[in-house]
This record gives sequence, C-alpha cells and structure tokens, in this order.
Amino acid sequence: MKLLILGKGKTGSLVAQVAGERGHMVEAFGSAQNDKAAALTPEHLEPFDVIIDFTTPTAAVQNCEACIRCGRDMVVGTTGWYDHLAGLREQVVRNKTGLVFGANFSIGINLFFDVARAAAAALKHGYTGQIFERHHIQKRDAPSGTALMLQNTIKDAVSKELEIISFREGQVVGMHEIVLDSPNDDIYLCHDSKSRRGFAEGAVRAAEWVRGKKGFFNFRDIWREV
Repeated sequence: MKLLILGKGKTGSLVAQVAGERGHMVEAFGSAQNDKAAALTPEHLEPFDVIIDFTTPTAAVQNCEACIRCGRDMVVGTTGWYDHLAGLREQVVRNKTGLVFGANFSIGINLFFDVARAAAAALKHGYTGQIFERHHIQKRDAPSGTALMLQNTIKDAVSKELEIISFREGQVVGMHEIVLDSPNDDIYLCHDSKSRRGFAEGAVRAAEWVRGKKGFFNFRDIWREV
C-alpha cells in the first residue's frame, strides 16, 4: 500500500518506520506542510490508500474532515478529539469510507481492557478503586484517552465510575494502573509501555485492515482481526 502519515512527532515517525519495514510506500506530512489540513486536497490524496493521523486533537479533526471528503480511508491514533466523534461518524457513513480510531493501538493495552472488564466485578463485592495514568510531560490531554477508555470499560461492566489520577513526568511512554482496595486485600493491575513501537505496529496493522472497508471502527473492537 501507499500510506500517508500525518504527524512527524515521535510516534508518527515510528509509524512511518514500521510501515516501511512492512513493505509499504510511505510519505509523511508535518504540521508545517499541512497547516489547517491545507495539503489534504483531492490531488494530493489520490495516490494514497490509507492516511494515518498522529497529530493533535484540533488538527486531527480538520485532517479527518478533509480526508473523508476525498473518500480516503483513515486510521486515527490522535486522542482528545472525541467530542467530535459523532459528527465524524456521520461523515464517514455519508461518504462511504473507512475509519479506525483508538485510544491506544497497542495489542497489550487492548488485552488489558479485557482484564479490567473482568476485574470490575470486584466493585460489586465491597472494593473501591482508582485509575492512575502516567505519561511524558509533552502529552497534552489529561486524562489520557486510554485512561478514559479504562474508566468507560469498568463503568460499562458494573455501572460504577472510578476516579482517574494523571501524572505528567519525564519521558514516561505510558503507564496505566488500576488499584482495587478492600479491607481484606488490594488488587493491582498495570500495563507499562516500554516504547511507542507497540502503538506504531498496531496503527499500521489497522491501516492494512481498513483498506477498502466501509464504516467507523474502534480499534478496541477489531484488534483481534488485524
């Protein structure tokens, strides 16, 4: 495939590297080349099979709107834009394109969501809990999209919402911890990303999966297929 990567930050650059290793042709646009989605015209997008976005919340919405209008399939790894989710879903359906979004494209963290769903049963048996998340100091959204997804996963399972406590420190890639407490014992569940490569590999696999599909997909629901 020919992939266009939007975003030349640490994760976007690694996505481009992983895509190349998997045999795809890759081009990347940074913010200077694509201010307010100006570069995402039908002429520029025509050669690309899938566009992968790892930018900022505001830029991601503009990028999605431009790519959807041009009928291009997308993978969106940017978080912090989910208040626009319903509107973008409508545009995807109307334009008959495919889009995969996700709070986290790591296979490991998606397994962790399943663990969290099972562990949520403790909240029906006298336990209380909190979610802790740690990221590097450059991360703009707090809580993280992954922490919010954990919170929603638990709430969907047992109708109880856990508090999220966020830390921004050093160069932490991403750590998410659920602590469940009772008078008798404590349960600690933790996922600690060693590098961004897991995110990058998942995003590229999602791009391979979504090509030619029509619909609005959450990576959490399709990761087993990629």
